[in-house]
Amino acid sequence: MNQGRNGGKGKVIMSTASTLLSPELLARLERLELVSRKIFRGRMKGERRSRRKGQSVEFADFRSYVHGDDLRFLDWNTYARLDRLFLKMFLEEEDLHFYALIDASKSMDFGEPTKLAYAKQLAAALGFVGLVRGDRVKIETLGPGGGDPPPVLRGRRSLWRMLEYLENVQPGGEAPLAQAVKSFCVRNSGKGIVVLISDLMDKSGYEAALRYLLAQEMDIYVIHLLSVAEIEPQLQGDLRLVDCEDGDVAEISVSGPLLKRYRETLAAFIHSARDFCTRRGIVYLAARNDLPVEQLITGYLNQRGLLR
Repeated sequence: MNQGRNGGKGKVIMSTASTLLSPELLARLERLELVSRKIFRGRMKGERRSRRKGQSVEFADFRSYVHGDDLRFLDWNTYARLDRLFLKMFLEEEDLHFYALIDASKSMDFGEPTKLAYAKQLAAALGFVGLVRGDRVKIETLGPGGGDPPPVLRGRRSLWRMLEYLENVQPGGEAPLAQAVKSFCVRNSGKGIVVLISDLMDKSGYEAALRYLLAQEMDIYVIHLLSVAEIEPQLQGDLRLVDCEDGDVAEISVSGPLLKRYRETLAAFIHSARDFCTRRGIVYLAARNDLPVEQLITGYLNQRGLLR
């Protein structure tokens, strides 16, 4: 009976994985690791090498001895030559927290594939990299669309729990982005990398949400995700537009000058978000839903320092 149940679960896992992560993408991700621009002290040893010098097994450097240092790490050979005390320094293994925050508001349920589907695949790919490397991984949905998030996950065996959660994430909810991010910050105090995947389309603004993350002193990445239909709208004639989140209605007549103003407004919105992030040390990346996730990860995010 146990074998039958485990076999069934294995089939579900493989089916789920094939939906979000292709075998080809998994093979590429196996060779990557998440990198923090900041140094965070983890609560247990991980599989990565830290820039922080500690007392592990890989030699890094020397420093002068000061009173109170552990005498076991004195280099007596150097002392014999220079008649000075030096301490051996080693690269320390560190443990890293990785958080992926997925905006699941109704505006994310747009495009082909939808922005939400793209965000889920991106979060799954980044989460898999963390799990393979022994990092602490937590995926959360901003809003009520995801249900109860899984606990902090660690290790390759946790992949099915992460994928199962992501598969069940649905668009919905009208909670402001700032309120959802504040809730995340209150519940999660671990330092590490946080990647916010959102279209940033909130009538109350995105700035307050990012300020909450800044207060956590995390290494912050913002993936500003838009659909091709939003970037290059193919509209014409008289239209009645309904806001998918609050039901506001606007009747417009699409014309060349109107589309020109729309593109200018969108460009200003993207520029403003990029400038807000850059000024505060947040890594900003504009993405569109027709860009393959693999290209975004192995190309742009690798270039921006999140992966290596």
